[in-house]
Amino acid sequence: MATTPDIDFQGKLWIYTNYDCNLRCSYCCAESMPETPRRALGLDTVQQVVDEALDLGFNEAFLTGGEPFILDEIYDMLAYVSARMPTTVLTNAMLLRRKHLERLAAIANDNLRVQVSLDGGRAEDHDAYRGQGTWARTVKGIQLLQEHGFHVRLSSTETPANTDHIDELIAFRRSLGISNQDHFIRPLAKEGFSDEGMEVGVDSLEPELTVSKDGIFWHPLAAPSDCSMKVSGEIFPLSAAVDAIQQELDRLCKEGKSDQATFT
Repeated sequence: MATTPDIDFQGKLWIYTNYDCNLRCSYCCAESMPETPRRALGLDTVQQVVDEALDLGFNEAFLTGGEPFILDEIYDMLAYVSARMPTTVLTNAMLLRRKHLERLAAIANDNLRVQVSLDGGRAEDHDAYRGQGTWARTVKGIQLLQEHGFHVRLSSTETPANTDHIDELIAFRRSLGISNQDHFIRPLAKEGFSDEGMEVGVDSLEPELTVSKDGIFWHPLAAPSDCSMKVSGEIFPLSAAVDAIQQELDRLCKEGKSDQATFT
């Protein structure tokens, strides 16, 4: 078994399962839309990533995309990962109907959580960046997940469209029975498709090891095209990327830049 390194960012492991999506959100940092090449990691790779991450001391996984539920293998991925550590899958919840929902329910366990992107308590606040009609379908997906007993989290991006209506978003979240600790509101990042928002980078984000078909990245907000946050073009061994990130953290600390803003 590998020796656990002394890493400051130990804990969260992010996995980009794929990059294609059923939506075309105008602020998507992952540069995902229906026409985006899939670039899926595949079940075997996800299993190896998780096994090596466990050896390195990581203890929580987040599976994202693209839209993960486009993948037929996502259920096997989630079953494998959630059997080993607390696991959150990020989704727009719009595909979770009938067979998709039944397959997810079949692997439900106490370690598995579903995090849904919801940017408003009103349709216009959410749909402004995600597309007309998406709010209603997302809310329906949240309600179906709750009816099936899933632990549902919400993530919201604060945008010019919803910034004056955050209180309404919070009130709506409460009406869904979702707690404060299960709701994350983060600022819009100028990354990927977004040409507005806060500048992000290695010196402004605390590292969270992020694995994709393109390699290892500093943080899940990194766009696939953002070489400045790319740690390595190779996934394995995972320990090599961990060492590289630790070295960069040490450098930032020496330069007095270790107090990064956190967008998690």
